[in-house]
Amino acid sequence: MPSSTKPATRTEIVELADQLIRLKGFNAFSYADIAGIMDVRNAAIHYHFPSKADLGISVIGEELKRVAAGRQDWAHLPGDEQIKRIMQGFFDKSRKGMICLTGSLTPDYETFSPEMQHKLVEMCEAILDWVAYCLEKGREERTLHFHGRARDRALLVLSAMLSSLLLSRVLGNNVFDRMMDQLLKDLGTSPAKWVEKSPDWLL
Repeated sequence: MPSSTKPATRTEIVELADQLIRLKGFNAFSYADIAGIMDVRNAAIHYHFPSKADLGISVIGEELKRVAAGRQDWAHLPGDEQIKRIMQGFFDKSRKGMICLTGSLTPDYETFSPEMQHKLVEMCEAILDWVAYCLEKGREERTLHFHGRARDRALLVLSAMLSSLLLSRVLGNNVFDRMMDQLLKDLGTSPAKWVEKSPDWLL
């Protein structure tokens, strides 16, 4: 067990847990993994997060903040541009071998505490609402074209983004590019120009 007395900050723990969830899944890491990476005792993690569910809820909470900030910061942009920027966040994760929190957490939903399940539902709804808003905005601006309700289309778009990250892990990064380019074409807009972003990029 690590013997360092270096203090473990709440922010550092949440950021590391976020990375581990995206790389390995929520149920595939322990407090010992975090403590080992940070070179602290397990008790330092428990001090901030008595249960793993508490930690998971905090990780999701930080993602909700990023979603809210992105939605506010990009509100002035056309709907198709917002969709492309959301996809850019997924592109960044694909290049790091990660998947988004939604894709990583939803398979284990039934194993979570009721409180963490509620928080996960809140995150999924927030992202879905944002994508639906962007789609409807784009349709009104005539930069996006699709049939049916925007929310139904958002479900399809979000599911395609999630699966693109999973498939790119197995079949290579170009799978993400091909899937997203085709998705944008199907929506009646031009393909995006994917560029490398910082590690803290949205989603």
